[in-house]
Amino acid sequence: MFRSFTTQASRCIASSSRAELHTSVICRAKFQRPKKTVSKVQAKLDRKQGKDAARLYAVLGSEYNGEDKWPGCDLQKTILTQDALYATDQQPQVLNFAEGTVEIPPHLNYGIGGGEGKKLLFEVLPTLTAENGATTFDENTVKETEEAMAEELQKANMFAKVVDLRNANARGLAYENRRRVIVTFSTPEQPHDTGRSEVQAALLTMQIRNLWSHLLEFRKDVNNRRALRRLVHQRSKVLRYLKRLDRDRYEAVLPRLGLDEGSVEGELVI
Repeated sequence: MFRSFTTQASRCIASSSRAELHTSVICRAKFQRPKKTVSKVQAKLDRKQGKDAARLYAVLGSEYNGEDKWPGCDLQKTILTQDALYATDQQPQVLNFAEGTVEIPPHLNYGIGGGEGKKLLFEVLPTLTAENGATTFDENTVKETEEAMAEELQKANMFAKVVDLRNANARGLAYENRRRVIVTFSTPEQPHDTGRSEVQAALLTMQIRNLWSHLLEFRKDVNNRRALRRLVHQRSKVLRYLKRLDRDRYEAVLPRLGLDEGSVEGELVI
């Protein structure tokens, strides 16, 4: 009698304990994270905006939502872009001769540029080649010289199309931009002074701009992020050296590069 009573009591206790441990309320309960308040979300956005502003200021040299000094500076005018290279408003330079004309593209490849090199290739060389071997100036010699000159002008037109910068690849365009930057930021006494601090800072700024445009398109390129950080600090080091060397040259080169003084001094957050 007592044994049956204890067995029924233990079954009741076990069933009641299972009911308490496995209720439907606990099984259906879900963990809910506390909702963020408006102030916390705004603070997070402000921190992100501050980091972006510091990064842009160190890389591009202009304050966030401030005046951009890059358009119109000397470096921006010197660098050739794809849009400027294929602009339709650019007309070729036409050289007139008695036997014909030579059309020279506005931008030449392989470092030819303008000045003496262009004059030597398209004005002097065709004339010297056509008159090569002419010792007398009788009627037959003049006629042969005119025919040779017409042929040389045809070759000069073909050569001008070959050295057109629009036929160059990315490396050819980068080489031409480096050459133009070196000439622009060098002195007239030394037009190819690559060791000058202004030239080094201009070349680094051009690389930083190109790398920044690349990273805006390919945001997961981690290796080039490190390269960008290294280039920014290297430019800052060069400009700080120039400031110690000659304050006037330092203050003169910053607007030519489109940079503020605060973007190259102090702590640079990138």
